[in-house]
Amino acid sequence: MQYIGRLDRALLSEQALSAIRRAIVAGELAPGTPVKDVELAGRMGLSRTPVREALARLTDEGLIETKPHSYTRVTPLDADAVRDAHAVVQSMHGLATRLAVPKLTSDHLAAMRAANLRFAEAVDSGALEEAIACDDAFHDVLVQACENRAIAATVRRYTPQLHRAIYLYFGSPLGRDSAPMHERIIAACEAGDADLAAALAEQNWANLAVLLQEKS
Repeated sequence: MQYIGRLDRALLSEQALSAIRRAIVAGELAPGTPVKDVELAGRMGLSRTPVREALARLTDEGLIETKPHSYTRVTPLDADAVRDAHAVVQSMHGLATRLAVPKLTSDHLAAMRAANLRFAEAVDSGALEEAIACDDAFHDVLVQACENRAIAATVRRYTPQLHRAIYLYFGSPLGRDSAPMHERIIAACEAGDADLAAALAEQNWANLAVLLQEKS
């Protein structure tokens, strides 16, 4: 057969990971909700193995917690944990930007502008999920361009906690000030000013810290 064959197990784990993470971040699986691999596997039409692997990775990300012989559940939203995650993500984006600026091409800058345009449109329409995705796409240009795998892995690990806080605390896009800030970041990148671009990137993330502090 041309199209039917064994599916890559790693791909199934990634699909399960993406689906469960999205459900947790968006609040479909609310904080404290018990999680059973057999039930999730049944809902997604998968075996238990990729689901277990996904839950293990979500535990590492701080979205799932397990007590042996007692429970596996969605981690309750902890303000201190969110603030800790934010401090790390903010610092990593500043560092990524500083390292990326000397490596940026016109294609990188074009990708940032396109992502920011979509971001502004999503904010104006109140599309929270799309706004978060476009904001991620904007900053991810710099994370990928810096070519530092440790930075990329750290950002991937802690950003979902911030996304969940935005969904649960606010339920709407927060980025009306971010689109103009993104433009300033792009301008600094285009000018080759790594220090200014990094400072602006950290300032952009600092705005979220203020809002999170108000909610704690």
